Amino acid sequence: MAWTDERVETLKKLWADGLSASQIAKQLGGVTRNAVIGKVHRLGLSGRAAPSRPARRPAPRPAAVRAPRPAAAAQVNKTARNGTDRKELIAQPAPAAPPPAPVDAKRLANGEYATVLTLREGMCKWPIGDPADSQFRFCGHPTKPGAAYCEAHAQQAYQPQAKRKRKPSDDARAVLDSLQTLRRANF
Repeated sequence: MAWTDERVETLKKLWADGLSASQIAKQLGGVTRNAVIGKVHRLGLSGRAAPSRPARRPAPRPAAVRAPRPAAAAQVNKTARNGTDRKELIAQPAPAAPPPAPVDAKRLANGEYATVLTLREGMCKWPIGDPADSQFRFCGHPTKPGAAYCEAHAQQAYQPQAKRKRKPSDDARAVLDSLQTLRRANF
């Protein structure tokens, strides 16, 4: 494929309009994205009228602190489709278990605490203190077979992941709609 004057002018116009190299390659046809990028650099094209990527959203604001919900199920009035009121029980999530009390390190048979050199299979490997300090040690309490930590430290180490509830914002919805429109136009 040769770069004719007409194709070069089309490339310059599309580049100035803010289209990506992939989009330009599709419109020109018979040329790859990398060929478009190479030609843009050889021509010395720099600025664009508009960015090819959507603008970044501002950082999210910190969430407001909410009062905890009661653990009991709450009764809620809901209007049925036929217009009559009905009562429904909605289960509320159980309150989170309180964090376990701090566990003191277990002394070994010789009276010392567990260190990197004295840790064995079946001993809790939870670090206690600052590693740069001479008082640094490991928990050393018994663990379940194959576990790295005792029960108390396992609760701290392995916490369930909170479910994400994402709803696309109006800006995101607009971007998705424009991408869908572009897809229809290009295919």
